[in-house]
Amino acid sequence: MSAIDPATLPHYPFAPQRFEVRPGISMSYLDEGPRDGEVVLMVHGNPSWSYYWRHLVLGLRDRYRCIVPDHVGMGLSDKPDDGGGVHPPRTPSKAPGHYDYTLQSRVDDLSALLAHLGITGPVTLAVHDWGGMIGFGWALSHMPQVKRLVILNTAAFPLPSAKPMPWQLSLGRDSTIGAWLIRRFNLFARGAARLGTTRRLPRNVQRAYCAPYDGWNDAISTIRFMQDIPLSAVDRAWPLVERVGAGLPEFADRPAFIGWGLRDFVFDSHFLDGFRRALPHADVRAFDDAGHYVLEDRHEVLVPAIRAFLEQGN
Repeated sequence: MSAIDPATLPHYPFAPQRFEVRPGISMSYLDEGPRDGEVVLMVHGNPSWSYYWRHLVLGLRDRYRCIVPDHVGMGLSDKPDDGGGVHPPRTPSKAPGHYDYTLQSRVDDLSALLAHLGITGPVTLAVHDWGGMIGFGWALSHMPQVKRLVILNTAAFPLPSAKPMPWQLSLGRDSTIGAWLIRRFNLFARGAARLGTTRRLPRNVQRAYCAPYDGWNDAISTIRFMQDIPLSAVDRAWPLVERVGAGLPEFADRPAFIGWGLRDFVFDSHFLDGFRRALPHADVRAFDDAGHYVLEDRHEVLVPAIRAFLEQGN
């Protein structure tokens, strides 16, 4: 269990809960709001955690039931080993308490959480960063449950052909030295906290983003996420990413809200254009003055806009 005290985190007045998502491995999650409220499932990416969604949870929890997991290895969840070092093992470890850090594992964990909570009714799916692949990976087999979509600087399809692979991701994905540096010095979380916004985050907020990943053991998930990015059919996550991308237009009949920071060097206009094509009726709010952590830069605008979007169908 994480040594971080949630009560010390700025603007995080929540009571995280835990359940054993796999034998010997516990997942932390938020379950805020009325038990009979409409469910809003918020799925984070890398290297953030449920902390990213705090402003939206605070803006919705009086009426909506906000479910916000910390993926295994992230946030306040357990951070198990996988039997590897700088690189993941070629064959997933079967040792007790070890975890296979892959996209499919994330999707399976999300399904397990919702089953644990008994959530079988309509869900608004909110996604950010690699949470888009995880969330839509779950949604592929739960389409009748997906009532609405909230999409923030993310992906649900392979890297667009016109978009070069950012060197910052290649450093962790393809370089042994880069992977060692990222894991040893928590460079990815630190860099995202400093460079992922146009609005400079207060130091205590930056620390809240970085604290779960301080130390070699605790930073394992940040580098495994990068190493799991699929670029071709030889990569383990490629078949699932292809299926998600092919299935994305099937959600075009659902109400969708897209909030986008245009100064994101990874999920830039190439990705936004992909969502516009797949979801042509979406309500799109794009901000020239916002970066990757768009909810940090523009939460004063986005939170009321998302709430108004949710209430349109009620």
